[in-house]
Amino acid sequence: MAAPDALARPQAATPAATRALLPSLALVMFAVVANYAALLAVLLPNHVEAIDPDRKVTNLAIVTSVSFGFTIVAQPLVGALSDRTRGRLGRRAPWLLGGAVVAAGFLLGLGGLGSVAWICVFWVVIQFALNGTDVAAAATLADRVPRARRGRASAVLAGGGMAGAAAGTAFAGPLAVQHRPVAYTVLGLSVVAAAAVFVLVDRPGPAPPRDGGRRELLRGFWQRPREHADFLWVFGSRLLFVLGYQLILTYQLYILTDYVGLGRDDANRLIGLLTVLGFATTVAGVLVGGWWSDRTGRRTAFLVAAAAILGVALAVPLASATTAAVAVFAAVQGLAGGLYLACGNALAIDVLPDPEAAAGKDLGLFNVAVNVPQTVAPPIAALVITVFGGYRALFAVALVSVAASAVLVTRVRQTGRGGGEAT
Repeated sequence: MAAPDALARPQAATPAATRALLPSLALVMFAVVANYAALLAVLLPNHVEAIDPDRKVTNLAIVTSVSFGFTIVAQPLVGALSDRTRGRLGRRAPWLLGGAVVAAGFLLGLGGLGSVAWICVFWVVIQFALNGTDVAAAATLADRVPRARRGRASAVLAGGGMAGAAAGTAFAGPLAVQHRPVAYTVLGLSVVAAAAVFVLVDRPGPAPPRDGGRRELLRGFWQRPREHADFLWVFGSRLLFVLGYQLILTYQLYILTDYVGLGRDDANRLIGLLTVLGFATTVAGVLVGGWWSDRTGRRTAFLVAAAAILGVALAVPLASATTAAVAVFAAVQGLAGGLYLACGNALAIDVLPDPEAAAGKDLGLFNVAVNVPQTVAPPIAALVITVFGGYRALFAVALVSVAASAVLVTRVRQTGRGGGEAT
């Protein structure tokens, strides 16, 4: 008979169980990222511009930065609460499904809003809910997939997310002006449907016992630098990489209209095509990075390569404000993003301080490295565009941020409790 401690731990999925679990998680990531991409790149910029064209840059910065600021706490909080949740559906499924339902409800109402302030309020709630769904899915992977298969498992989830980004953006483009409420509604229903599929497929194992009360819950959000240095180096590297990427993504529509010189309708159509192009190269990066990093057991080399490739992508439109340059950027940054998603997520799980009892909380803290750049990127981008002469300066600032991310990740030495060199 198994020891009590073994029975208390989350059970790693067998290869057969992983084959059933991963497609449902990939479907969840598809729907969540489709919502993010469609709203941030297409629907919200068009919605904000329709209300006040002259203040579109400032208003979009307000909507996105305020919402991201409020939702910084979403993933650590939901992750910590899910670590302590016990029930028939397991630790993660109630939060994953609940976040999807809340996001869908507010998406149904978003299309009818004619005020930037109300758009901001609704987007805060939607972001918070989607972040909860996101971290519950990531924690499920940490709970159930052993280290030797995390690169490939992360690749599956990253592939689902990037497919969602391509599909969401392509779907939203033709509907962005005349049929925004329809787009919001379909996106909301899609994330509920994906979450429901996960709940039906998931077979959670036993969870460890609850660890302490509220004081221990709050204390767990502090990571001691000397004890968890690798976790903090990976955190900082991801923050800078995402910041460099987000500076461009936030103003993608306006880059095409104000920097390249396209009309709004042409820009909306082109965003969808560029996203599909980027998705094709992202798939290559995800597949190569996930499989190869599992084979070698080395993650950081792939993250340095991803930063270098993204740097090349940023340099092309920095040098040339043309449709061709933007197309090259889309293709090359897709490869970089694929490498980073597959290997970065696997490395994050490898260096978790407490992967058995607090994976949700720790992954939630780690994902603050995504939410903070999303919060600060819009005002930084607006400042750079306004003060330093436009979009060319924005590409230069993004390039510096990505280069710094490569420097930080080279400081990682161990892969956490599993041991082994990360480099």
